[in-house]
Amino acid sequence: MKPLAFYSSLISVIFVFASCHKEGKSIVTPVSSGRPYEVLVVADDQCWNSPDSALFHVLDTDVPGLPQPERSFRISRVCPESFNRSTRLFRNIIIADIQDIYTQTKFKYTRDAYASPQMIMTIQSPSQEEFAEYVSRHGQVIIDFFTRAEMNREVKLLKKKHNEVLSAKVQSLFDCDIWMPVELASYKVGQQFLWASSNLNDLNFVIYTYPYASKETFTKAYFIEKRDSVMKANLPGAKEGMYMVTADSMFVDARNIAVQGDYAYEVRGLWEMENDAMGGPFVSHARVDRTNGRIVVVEGFVYNPGKLKRDQIRKLNAALYTLKLPQEKEVGELPVDSQISEE
Repeated sequence: MKPLAFYSSLISVIFVFASCHKEGKSIVTPVSSGRPYEVLVVADDQCWNSPDSALFHVLDTDVPGLPQPERSFRISRVCPESFNRSTRLFRNIIIADIQDIYTQTKFKYTRDAYASPQMIMTIQSPSQEEFAEYVSRHGQVIIDFFTRAEMNREVKLLKKKHNEVLSAKVQSLFDCDIWMPVELASYKVGQQFLWASSNLNDLNFVIYTYPYASKETFTKAYFIEKRDSVMKANLPGAKEGMYMVTADSMFVDARNIAVQGDYAYEVRGLWEMENDAMGGPFVSHARVDRTNGRIVVVEGFVYNPGKLKRDQIRKLNAALYTLKLPQEKEVGELPVDSQISEE
């Protein structure tokens, strides 16, 4: 009976380990394939090749706030019959499930179904017409869903490995914490201001504070005026009369977001050096530190002339979500839109 008891125990142990997850990953789940911000669409020809091709147009939308067009995702497509063992390993998957058994169109999602990390969104709809209308109307929900999935993966990586020297400096100067990429090798301190940069100056981070005045603080005009005054004082160019400014305000995109379950103001746009040819994209988060009655602004900006900048600005944007104000708990996961239910 002893061998039987041993094998029974061994099977039990294997079952327990297979059921357990460490940071969302089963020990028997394969690693997902695909690059960051690459999406595999599972759809038949009628859906994908329809005249409006709604899902393709949503995924092909340009990322806001970049100096040249760069689409939101790399897109691949397979027919349902080709959705097999290998294609199921993609990190980001959208399944177009169009059948007349459904009475309405809706989103749902599954985590790590075939690989890890993995997010699968299924769009159920009773007809092609309703599918196209729903996808067009909720396009931003789809974009935000997979963008946040990738940013959550980046935040997990930053938690394991980030610039600890920079975190300590931010803690000592601002009583805050943030996880920034290790590439940010050097920094400069100003008056309630810190700038960190990579050796190539392609990745840049700034943090600064100012007193909270009123709700008018969170308007695009106020933010740009404050940003330009801070940058002019702290980021001069190579020669006198050169300093950073926000480029054309008409192309600045501002919106309300939530960070750590609290209000934040996100601003995206382009920066340039006055009287110089330098420039690039930036993304900023302005948050209220109620404990100290101040606004804390964290920003990432990119200088990478002649090259694509989408993935760099997204990497910095993910890091901005790790800002922890005084009295706040450790950074949590960026939540999924409430319109999408988890299976």
